[in-house]
Amino acid sequence: MARIHAPGNAAPTDLALWRDARLATLTGSTPWGWTEHGALLVKGEHLVWAGEQTTVPDKLARHIATEHSVGGALITPGLVDCHTHLVYGGQRAREFELRLQGASYEAIALAGGGVRSTVAATRSSSDEALFASARQRALALMAEGVTTVEIKSGYGLTEHDERRCLSVARRLGTELPLEVRTTFLAAHVVPPEFESRADDYIDTLCGWLPALKAQGLVDAVDAFCERIAFTTAQTRRVFEAARAVGLPVKLHAEQLSDQSGAALAAGFGALSCDHLEHVSDDGIRAMRGAGTVAVLLPGAYYFLRETKLPPIAGLRDAGVPIALATDHNPGTSPTLSLLLMINMACTLFRLTPEEALRGATVNGARALGLHDRGMLAAGQRADFVIWDLEHPNEMGYWFGRNPCRRVVIGGRERTI
Repeated sequence: MARIHAPGNAAPTDLALWRDARLATLTGSTPWGWTEHGALLVKGEHLVWAGEQTTVPDKLARHIATEHSVGGALITPGLVDCHTHLVYGGQRAREFELRLQGASYEAIALAGGGVRSTVAATRSSSDEALFASARQRALALMAEGVTTVEIKSGYGLTEHDERRCLSVARRLGTELPLEVRTTFLAAHVVPPEFESRADDYIDTLCGWLPALKAQGLVDAVDAFCERIAFTTAQTRRVFEAARAVGLPVKLHAEQLSDQSGAALAAGFGALSCDHLEHVSDDGIRAMRGAGTVAVLLPGAYYFLRETKLPPIAGLRDAGVPIALATDHNPGTSPTLSLLLMINMACTLFRLTPEEALRGATVNGARALGLHDRGMLAAGQRADFVIWDLEHPNEMGYWFGRNPCRRVVIGGRERTI
């Protein structure tokens, strides 16, 4: 780190200048929000200016206390992984093997595998074991420039175990230099003790929500609306419970079939609908009207060897924001690389490199209801990544390589 000037008693108004950078600000009307010879000014946790290095306003320049040259490296906003299931016990490599021998995801789930097998492993894991494994997964994401991550529950499926998983997720955000948003996903699958009593389970989990919200453990509510999970009527009841306690909703929608979940979620002003391989034109129109973000999960598409692509052209034409995420989970997307998801979104879904980067930054943030990050502009959080790259189109080009050089989160360079 080059320090040109760093006085020992910096006043609160003093600024940090990050200079000699190629900036992908993702602002304005130019591709990438590109600035060839750029700089950033940081005050505390926020950016106060971004632009051409030679045009730093004089009224700000006089308050620069510290300068950091990045030597012509690329700077982008910090990456946002807006859909993960990081907290769980065990793993499901055996199911991966079974699928390669011909078993379908649905058949494995109906035979007691799938999510239920992870539920059993999670319930039997101690809090410390859950934290230790989730911490290692979070560190892997952070090493590739992730500064904000969403973590869902959904592998406990009792009030006690859902609370444990949400608490572990909160602890990650406390003990690591990482912003964590938590999502209540008890409506993930019917647990064994409620076999053939899905409606009773929905009533039960809705009853957990007020206390979990009051304890500060939940930022949003999700559900899995699918033939092997919950109906639209059951999902509606979950959403009504979320609305009653003032929580926004999200939805695992139209992954394996069209259940009209996207339209339902949009009716509740959902932050996002995720997966969407089978979403209909009506679902897309509803999402557009509600401002709901489409979260695409190429890792699950790849790992399950799906063949039906999400309707990218339809989402584009409707102006629905497209986000990307790892969907890290032990059964259908055991990846810990958001950079690989950017590449897969380009190669498998034919997103442009700029669309993919926006999906992992500004649109990923919007999918979490966050408007203070994802771009490099005055007023935004000073979350940014310095890459060993010349242009942001390389982020969708390379794979199997980590070009992340340095990470700044909340105005401070991240160290572990």
